[in-house]
Amino acid sequence: MATGRAAEVQRMKEEGNACVRELKYEEAMFHYTHAIKVDPQNYSLYSNRSYVFLKMQQYHFALEDALMTIQLKPDWTKGYFRKAEVEYHTYRFNEAVQSYSKALSLQPNDPSILEAMNRASRQLIKDIRADQQIPWLGAGVGIILGVIVVIADYVFTNKPTLTHPLLMALLTISIAMLGFAIAKGFRYFVKCQRRSLLEPPIDLTDGGDEKQKSTDNDKTADKERHSKYSKAQARQRFKREKS
Repeated sequence: MATGRAAEVQRMKEEGNACVRELKYEEAMFHYTHAIKVDPQNYSLYSNRSYVFLKMQQYHFALEDALMTIQLKPDWTKGYFRKAEVEYHTYRFNEAVQSYSKALSLQPNDPSILEAMNRASRQLIKDIRADQQIPWLGAGVGIILGVIVVIADYVFTNKPTLTHPLLMALLTISIAMLGFAIAKGFRYFVKCQRRSLLEPPIDLTDGGDEKQKSTDNDKTADKERHSKYSKAQARQRFKREKS
């Protein structure tokens, strides 16, 4: 019985692998999912499905399967590598470097892991530099715009309003600060967009279930109110007839 189940799991796994080679990731996902239902403790199936979810850009599920792989086989390199790949593709470069390092500690000097970790490290450095430089770039653009406004006011108007040097400086500084704030806000927006990549997809069925439960509860409450009202009416009617 156990041998037959193992053979079935291996068959579905091979079918999934064949679909991956043909770039049919959705079909591969279904094969791996069916195999997992038969053998839910098979860590390699979760690893394979994590890769497929990554290719489908289903990052939340890809990370879940990578974590399940690590949970089932914590001393296996590929679980940490799968986790790192998801983190890299969702711009979590710091976490990706740490996961690659863990994979490398389990399989030292592996060229593919070394290359991936170096790639993530380069992207992490670029990301840190962007956080530091882009706001000041926005301030620089603001200074240029401020100077243009001052020059335009002096050249193209008959009576310039920005005649005092202090007023010119204040305007330029204000626009520079605005540019800094806008650039800083842009980086914050980018970070928020990146974080949302790992959020679970919205389950549209939950809202309907909750709405149905709420409706059922309302109906039950109405029945109870009507029942109480009817009993009260009956008692009053009985009293009147008795008197």
